[in-house]
Amino acid sequence: MSVHPTLWASLPAPMLLVDANDIILDANPAAEGFLNLSLKSMVGQPIWDKVMVNAPLEEAFARARQGQSRLFVNEVQIGSGERAPTLCNLQIAPLQESDAQMLFVISPRELSTRFEGGQTTKTAARSAIGMAEMLAHEIKNPLAGITGAAQLLSMNLSNGDLEMTDLIVEESRRIVKLLEQVEMFGNLQPPEQKPVNIHDVLDRARKSALVGFGAHMNVLEDYDPSLPPTLGDADQLLQVALNLLKNASEAADKTGGTIRIRTYYDMALRLRRTDGTSAKVPLQIEIIDDGPGVPPDLAEDLFEPFVSGKENGTGLGLALVSKIINDHNGWLHVESVPGHTVFRISLPIAHDAPDA
Repeated sequence: MSVHPTLWASLPAPMLLVDANDIILDANPAAEGFLNLSLKSMVGQPIWDKVMVNAPLEEAFARARQGQSRLFVNEVQIGSGERAPTLCNLQIAPLQESDAQMLFVISPRELSTRFEGGQTTKTAARSAIGMAEMLAHEIKNPLAGITGAAQLLSMNLSNGDLEMTDLIVEESRRIVKLLEQVEMFGNLQPPEQKPVNIHDVLDRARKSALVGFGAHMNVLEDYDPSLPPTLGDADQLLQVALNLLKNASEAADKTGGTIRIRTYYDMALRLRRTDGTSAKVPLQIEIIDDGPGVPPDLAEDLFEPFVSGKENGTGLGLALVSKIINDHNGWLHVESVPGHTVFRISLPIAHDAPDA
């Protein structure tokens, strides 16, 4: 198995790995506990003999395997011969390193009652981020050595062999970039609380997009100039705007598309906190694009770590956006149909923010 053994054993969500013939290759300790089955009794057995689901999944699973795509099944009863069925969400995804192996991730809905503050099974993904962050730090050092060695080798190679060393360097740098994103997610500091003019932030993001990843896009402004400042960290809010603009740009056709950045005021919108209190979040920011829209099977988990609809996507960009907005006592929402996707951010104004 290509998953790091320590991380695999520590992940709180039940997971099983199956081969091309739907035979169980491995299961993490969380799966053993959830199914009340030992690893020894599961390995070598057909997945559908050990994981019982009250829905006909075999055909959908076969299509997902053939297309190397993900399969999401929400609110199904999952059990085994040794435990009663439990209401769960199920995700099945191909391993990128293998054309045949598939990973089953079970998210028991009952876990939501085990976390304080009304946290749901999303906490499991965030705890995985913490473990991945520790591993990222350890992996970056040997990768630097591999990159350096490949660059030294390239100095004495012919042009034909240079392709191989260039590939090593390129892929190593891509891995380092991913690891840095993991570390950034885990190390993000609490926002520095200062009054922020959101239009200054959006204008910086728009200008950066137009000279970089969004050069092929038409980016329009639709601002309410009367908006008061919000309380937060301008650099972190800039990161949010850049991530959303980049997502919209990458979703568009190569010939381009239109992104509209809209701001307005909505005094009726209130956010209910986990402690039962509510807060006004009247400052509205919308990033609207005319791209193909969010895939329906990703919509529910779009802001979760490692969930991505893009090829070679890390699934950390929108998770980071969600974390930053949550830290700013705001709300993030998406509405999407083909040709019209809206990411809406709702923030408090400065004198209403909890830390004001």
